[in-house]
Amino acid sequence: MVSVTQLQRQYAEYTTSLYHEGYLNDQFMQLQKLQDESDPDFLVGLVSVFVDDSKKLLDTLTTAFQQKTVDYKQVSLHVHRFKGSSSNIGAQRLMRVCVLFINYCKEKNLDGCLWCLQQANHEYILVRSKFKALFKLEKQILKAGGSIPMME
Repeated sequence: MVSVTQLQRQYAEYTTSLYHEGYLNDQFMQLQKLQDESDPDFLVGLVSVFVDDSKKLLDTLTTAFQQKTVDYKQVSLHVHRFKGSSSNIGAQRLMRVCVLFINYCKEKNLDGCLWCLQQANHEYILVRSKFKALFKLEKQILKAGGSIPMME
């Protein structure tokens, strides 16, 4: 059986890799600091809302590009929302794709927008799986009687 110390080390290494690989930024670290014993599921709840909302936004964007005429202004509004929620949760790579997406919307560049939509879907799936793995490690640490190490 894996010890609490080993799990905590895995957690710290995994979290550090998420920052180094650009999946997460300091905003996520700030959210982690807001979590305490009074609301242990605070961050899981925020991420769950982000994941659900992001899926809906991606579905909406996909539908928008299936129309005969693309309403770039409406698409841009959805992408701005997506960028904001990505930024709020600290999903840095996803946020960067949204910035590029917004620029392509301004240019009414269909190929660029479709590429960004594909990239946004890809980054969403990646960051969702990274969050899932992180929270799985958290559960294992807590179940073993340990505490979640805070990142500096």
